Amino acid sequence: MNKESNLYTIIYSVIIVVIVAVALAYTSEALHPLQARNIAIDKIRQLLTSINIESTHSDAEQLYKKYIVDSYLVDSQGEKVSGDAFKIELADELTKPAAERKYPVFEALIDGNKKYILSMRGAGLWGPVWGFISLDDDKNTVYGASFDHEAETPGLGAEINQPHFEREFIGKKFFNPENKFVSIAVVKSGKPAHGQDYVDGISGGTITSHGVNEMLKSSIGAYEMFLRK
Repeated sequence: MNKESNLYTIIYSVIIVVIVAVALAYTSEALHPLQARNIAIDKIRQLLTSINIESTHSDAEQLYKKYIVDSYLVDSQGEKVSGDAFKIELADELTKPAAERKYPVFEALIDGNKKYILSMRGAGLWGPVWGFISLDDDKNTVYGASFDHEAETPGLGAEINQPHFEREFIGKKFFNPENKFVSIAVVKSGKPAHGQDYVDGISGGTITSHGVNEMLKSSIGAYEMFLRK
């Protein structure tokens, strides 16, 4: 075949494209189990952070087995329902009617004391925010918190996943003394919230802080019936 012809160029280009496409598809398929495991370990580490347990990529699974003693799903009425709490995606559940949603609960045992870990999902400035928050066995007092985000501004809203912000929630309560669910407010520094516990928002990250505030109210509010049982 004449290598200077247009036909040769077209055939050569098609062959190269097919080879590259096959190679990429094979690589993607081969790496999928590793990617899935990395995602699972990242989730495990976030769960452990919510109960104030530091972990690494290598020891996260071992620590999870040590501290997480049970997991299950509950509905909007706080009743246990079937399903895998670890595998469920809260983002998918939130697209369903409220009555059909399932919410994951993880139980941890820390020094003989039970902790309840609840899942959260909300919206920040540039994308979703999410996290886990753990409660003491009174199902009210925060024991620990873990937040993360997809694309918040570095140095501003992205600070929600830093320990100095997460630690602010420890000891705060979701129910007021009259046993009414009032959530925990995330407020602008120097502006306290009345009638509920609060933490200072991220300086310069007003919209992200507002997103976390709304996430706490809606996500933990969805567990209200479970927390009252």
